[in-house]
Order: sequence, then structure tokens, then C-alpha cells
Amino acid sequence: MSGHGTPVPMMSTACGPLTGEAHVPGDKSISHRSLILGALSVGETRIEGLLEGEDVLDTARAMRAFGAEVIDHGGGAWSVFGVGVGGFAEPDQVIDCGNSGTGVRLIMGAMATSPITATFTGDASLNKRPMARVTDPLALFGAQSVGRSGGRLPMTVVGAADPVPLRYVVPVPSAQVKSAVLLAGLNAPGQTVVIEREATRDHTERMLAGFGAEIVTRDTDEGREITLTGQPELVAQHIVVPRDPSSAAFPVCAALIVPGSDVLVPNIGLNPTRAGLFTTLREMGADLTYENLREEGGEPVADLRARFSPDLKGIEVPPERAASMIDEYPVLSVVAACATGRTVMRGVKELRVKESDRIEAMATGLRANGISVEDGPDWWIVTGQGHGNIPGGATVASHLDHRIAMSFLVLGMVTQSPVTVDDASPIATSFPVFEPLMQALGARIARSPA
Repeated sequence: MSGHGTPVPMMSTACGPLTGEAHVPGDKSISHRSLILGALSVGETRIEGLLEGEDVLDTARAMRAFGAEVIDHGGGAWSVFGVGVGGFAEPDQVIDCGNSGTGVRLIMGAMATSPITATFTGDASLNKRPMARVTDPLALFGAQSVGRSGGRLPMTVVGAADPVPLRYVVPVPSAQVKSAVLLAGLNAPGQTVVIEREATRDHTERMLAGFGAEIVTRDTDEGREITLTGQPELVAQHIVVPRDPSSAAFPVCAALIVPGSDVLVPNIGLNPTRAGLFTTLREMGADLTYENLREEGGEPVADLRARFSPDLKGIEVPPERAASMIDEYPVLSVVAACATGRTVMRGVKELRVKESDRIEAMATGLRANGISVEDGPDWWIVTGQGHGNIPGGATVASHLDHRIAMSFLVLGMVTQSPVTVDDASPIATSFPVFEPLMQALGARIARSPA
């Protein structure tokens, strides 16, 4: 499947039990950061288990454009020969980041404190997404940015020739913004300080420390304070990428709602800043267990076993948990539709500026399939109908959003009539093996005529 070409309609039909092991791809967040920090280090960074979805491949191409040597050895094994902090060369061509908001925002941060200029673009979805949340703090370092109205791509960033360190309070919970500022701080003298009122995924901090940066995190009255000492020499690393919890969400949630299912999802990263969905599902009554808990590469990892859970109950998800599961609310809403009672999700306005307006996209599609949804600027409520009671039968729009497409394909596994997604091609950006993996477990999903 391609997220950049001809639409690929796909239909999902009610199926028998899902069984077996689901080997989901490597973590997308860690894959992006492995390539970028490898390019900013000295020596050869070896990466195993890299997610080879289009988003990450776009980041690999970008690192080559900035002067790093990036080699694909096959089977998820890659090498990055870095140019060191401040060593980025000026790209000859426009940097196309495809569908990836994470990729473009982190790369902007990584180049913003070097005296080079780069122009960024993306697909139709990415070019609608706001970049000012990143370019505003980068301007405080001395970088300049010129883009389309509303701070949208295509955009040219002129890096700061004489960057200054920064103390920055992140206005909304966003790991992308935090990470962009920290990556920019690498090539600024002195100490760059980032304060986040709500903790977000901390892969950047963990990986910076692993590459040898001097970075200190502490809790203060203002929030979580991260202090990075600039202009270090980052040392190349050997990175084993854990499996992506956001991708694991789809086979896990499908197993919980399809009668008779029992699915094992091995080697899933359980970083506490990413595992909010699994905590929420267990609070709803899900039969979801962690097996073989361990630590790999500084990240907690476990095998997840998900079994059909007939007595799921709607709950109110704590708003403070949103940052640890922001990408999983779409598929959570599918589980909520199969529960009894109301599932209330608040503090989720970030969903409105993802690859699509995910609240609007899910609310519209769920209603079309017979599910009651209420929504507001930063909240939505799904009223569950219990197992076997969802009519389905609708064709829904994916809005070039991989998570919307996969969520509705999971919904179709339990509806009375099939659910069709108008374009499943964006799934390739993050989960290129989704279709065969789910089919191997027993799902009935297939491409349908346009």
C-alpha cells in the first residue's frame, strides 16, 4: 500500500476468532529519532528493527539530503554514518516528509541552529497541518521560517548562524514540539531548558542520553523541566528498536472485541509515556496481560496477550492520560462502541490537528455505522452498544489518515454489515504489513473495487 498514490478502498467483514502471534513493526517514534540522532553523531550508528514504513523512509532520505550516509542492509537493519552536531550540509533539493508530522517537525529542529537553509513539503494531509507550534520556538533560537498562510507547508527554514540557548515552556502537551526544541538546542551554546506542564513521550530524552548528551530531567512546580547542555559530541550507538505500541493497539483492540479471540503481540515497548491505552483498556475490563516483562535499550518491553472481553464497560478516561495515548483514541473509540455505557474522552484537542481532525473523522464514521457520538472542541463521548449490536454498513473517509483507516477496519470485524474505508493506502506510512498480519490472525479484510 502507498500513502502517496492511487486510493486503495478496503472492506472489513465480521470474522471468527482472531488467534496467533502479531509481530507488529518497530516503534515509529524511536525509528525517526534513531535516524536523526545517528546523523548528528560521530561514527556508525547501527539500527536493528527499524520501522520501514513510508514515514520513516522519508526521514532516512532527508538525513541523506543533509549529508549523512544512510545504508539499508535489509530486514530492518540500517547503518547511519553521522556528520556530528552542527555538521548538516545544505540540501540540494526540497525535503519531502510525506505524511509525517513527527519527521518534519523533528528535522526542522535538528537543522534550525545550523547556518543552512532547507525547504520542506509533504503530502496533501501534512501540508494542511500547523507548523507554527514548532517554528515559533525555533525563531527564539534565531531561525527564520517562511511558509504558506497559517504556518503551513511548503515552508523554508533558514537556520540560525549564531543560535542562542532557550528556556521554553511548551504551551500544549506535544512530544514533537519538545523534541524539536531539544534537537535545536544541541547546536546552541550553553543550556537549553524545556518545561512541559504535562509529561509527554520521553524517547528523545532517553536517546539523547544514550548518545552521550548531557541532559537532566527533574520535576518542578512549573512542570517537568529538561535541561540540555549544547554542543556535545554525540557518540554513535547500536539501537534495537522495540515494537511499536501504537501499531500493537490494532491487533490488541481487535482481539478484545472479536468473540473467541486470543492474540499474543510480542516485544512491545511499554514506555510509561506511551502505554496509556493499555492502562485504559484494563480499566474498562479488558483481558489484557503483560508477559515476559523486561528492559531493552533503556525501554521497558513486554509481550501483550489480548483475549476476547465480553464485559467491557465505558469509563471516563483521565484527561491527564491523553499525552500517553493521543494516537490511540481513534481505535479506543471502536472498543468503546462495543462496550456498555459511555466512554468519555477529554483534554484531546491535539486530535484535531493530527493527520486529520481525528475527532471529526471518527465521530462522522462511527455515526454512519450506527453508533452514538457526542463531541466538542477538546472532548468526545462514545455510547457503547455492547457486543454484536453495531449495524455497520457504511463507507467511511480515511482523510489520508492511517489511524482512521485502521480503526474502521477493526470496527468492521464486529459489525452486522461490512465497513468500507474509501482509501486504506495511508496505512503504509506506519504499518505496511497491517493487511497480511491481520488476515493471518483471521480477519476478513480485503481490497475492494474503487
